[in-house]
Amino acid sequence: MTGYQDGTRAAYDDVVELYVSRFANRLETHPFSRNMIGTFAELVRATGNARAADVGCGPGHLTAMLHELGLDAFGLDLSPGMVAHARGAHPALRFDEARMEALPVADGALGGVLAHYSMIHTPPGDLPALLAEQVRVLAPGGLLLVSLFGTEGPEPVRFDHKVTPAYSWPVDRFADLLTGAGLTPFARLLHDPASERGFLDAHVLARRPEA
Repeated sequence: MTGYQDGTRAAYDDVVELYVSRFANRLETHPFSRNMIGTFAELVRATGNARAADVGCGPGHLTAMLHELGLDAFGLDLSPGMVAHARGAHPALRFDEARMEALPVADGALGGVLAHYSMIHTPPGDLPALLAEQVRVLAPGGLLLVSLFGTEGPEPVRFDHKVTPAYSWPVDRFADLLTGAGLTPFARLLHDPASERGFLDAHVLARRPEA
């Protein structure tokens, strides 16, 4: 495990209860995110493969939301503390510890992957391998929804996230990474920030092409 992953895991283990108190509200105050996830779930169901992974699931609130939206959803997270909380809060659902670049999922098994602000801590040089892993587990026609912090500048920007260092991305450059990984980005949503950080909130929806 590389240094940033070690630090990220420890940082999130230290803030489980605080994180839950602030964010495990199933996006009641974030209508853009909520509606993008709803669109994602509808499109995944339309593929005929409703199995979906919430990667970097945190306390499991969005895994539960995907389940309520008709997906066979399970959650994966690097943090043992987050996984333990998710299992307690949502005992009917499956949650496991996993690294995003080494998912315990068979090739082509999933109709969808949700990465809700869970790639933000990955250094830019490590993102291509991480995205390749998401493509590996998607079936042809499967969908990936990534939410991230967007910047209007030409380069990714490292910043001091409240939990552990993170990166914001020019959305065009991030979409190019998705294309390079073998996906076809087809929908983007950018909106003013929901937090005081000042970055745009960005959501990019991409599809693995049919074989």
